[in-house]
Amino acid sequence: MDVLIVLMFTTPMALAALGEMIGQKAGVINIGVEGTMLTGAFFAMMAAHATGNPWVGLIAGTSAGLLVTLLGGWFSVKLGADQVVVGTAINLLALGLTSYLFRSKFGTSGQLLSLPGLPNWNRIDAVILFLLAGVPMAVWALQKTRFGLALRAAGEYPKALEASGFSVAKVRLVAVAISGILGGLAGAYLSLGVAQSFAENMTSGRGFIAIAMVTFGRWRPSMVFGACLLVGFLDALQYRFQSLGFDVPFQLAIAMPYVVALLVLALVGKGTVAPSALARPYSKE
Repeated sequence: MDVLIVLMFTTPMALAALGEMIGQKAGVINIGVEGTMLTGAFFAMMAAHATGNPWVGLIAGTSAGLLVTLLGGWFSVKLGADQVVVGTAINLLALGLTSYLFRSKFGTSGQLLSLPGLPNWNRIDAVILFLLAGVPMAVWALQKTRFGLALRAAGEYPKALEASGFSVAKVRLVAVAISGILGGLAGAYLSLGVAQSFAENMTSGRGFIAIAMVTFGRWRPSMVFGACLLVGFLDALQYRFQSLGFDVPFQLAIAMPYVVALLVLALVGKGTVAPSALARPYSKE
């Protein structure tokens, strides 16, 4: 199987999972990553469709993902709202908004036509290269930089971080912003680079699997990427089965990556230890 194809299927989930991991390391669980990806996918394709330029679409999708994630981050970090409830609301908002805007413009559900020249766009591989470079950079940044140490402290010892002169809220909001950028980029690449079209609810649970991959990878960038690589391989494999004419039920082929991910998570998830302040609002005393 072509390694590039596997990486192409891996990239959206890995970007979203790495962004989710950064947020969780700071103590913020973004249940709304599914909505972030869907928003990014929609606005990326709409911008690319309007301009004929996929790079404009990539920027638009990433920006849209950032904005919708910051909206949720404001409620959960600044106002202390329940992070799970906020994330669920973001998912519902993204699904409703993208479906409404899509049907308003095109009249019915379905897929956008591929853009001229877009079928070869993913061969530029810029987003894949960004991902491959981003994994070791994330390892270095989290372990060796002052901000990385502050980010981890925000998820483990927020009171100590505040006492050392950092603002826990600001550190967490920066982490949320990074999560939004990567989630929006993940959605944009999904619609522009992988599917090369947009359909309603096209993320199909990838955001939730990305959250699971963070636990599977034990909040370590390299392990999170490895977990996503496994799911990406299985995702590519089911398309390979279909192209070779194997008599595999369509529903089973589509579900295979997610079933395997769930089974592996059930086996390895028992011994994992999440950041101690994860999903806990912090208020300065």
